[in-house]
Amino acid sequence: MSFEVDIRKRVRSDGREFSLDVRFSTDARRTVIYGPSGAGKTLTLQAVAGLLTPDGGHIRCAGVPLYDQARGLNLPARRRELGYLFQDYALFPRLNVRQNIAFGLQRGWLNPARRTAPAAVEHWLQAFELIDVAAQKPHQLSGGQRQRTALARALVNSPRALLLDEPFAALDPALRERMRDELEALLDRLDIPLLMITHDPADLDRFGQCRVLLRDGRSVQA
Repeated sequence: MSFEVDIRKRVRSDGREFSLDVRFSTDARRTVIYGPSGAGKTLTLQAVAGLLTPDGGHIRCAGVPLYDQARGLNLPARRRELGYLFQDYALFPRLNVRQNIAFGLQRGWLNPARRTAPAAVEHWLQAFELIDVAAQKPHQLSGGQRQRTALARALVNSPRALLLDEPFAALDPALRERMRDELEALLDRLDIPLLMITHDPADLDRFGQCRVLLRDGRSVQA
């Protein structure tokens, strides 16, 4: 799985302006975008996922154009077939674990059923050992269970690649290392490509087959 990213974006907020100018190309199965806070890592990942529209440039995944300003092409996030894990997991607080995972299959905004779910949802409940907590709400879960629920939602559509935004930042140090082990085992089992952003050197050491350094909105090393 290859990613080719060449994008520019200006973001204005509270009277301030931030310029993103990122270029990198990778054929690695595991690519890590790293750098200090405020470097533009999340904006870059959002652009790849289709959650942010660049001002110019292009994005390709496995040779397939996802965004191309010159051609007027900008595939919606759902059509990009990429699984996205938010830093705070973005679980719906009023939905139980089964419903949160099933929401990844939804085409509209109706809540999934509370007690029944498609076979793909049941598969990931089993795979991530979430059956016993399937009826619980996010606030009733441990940090690891919340992360596994969010990962299951990202994977339930069988995406072509997995995008992770600081996946271990919200966990305590001991759980962080355990979840790294679980993620690595999952990636080996599914053979799914990974594009991760982090500022943690331990994530870089574990998953950085290809490493892209961002600083002040620019890619300075790949």
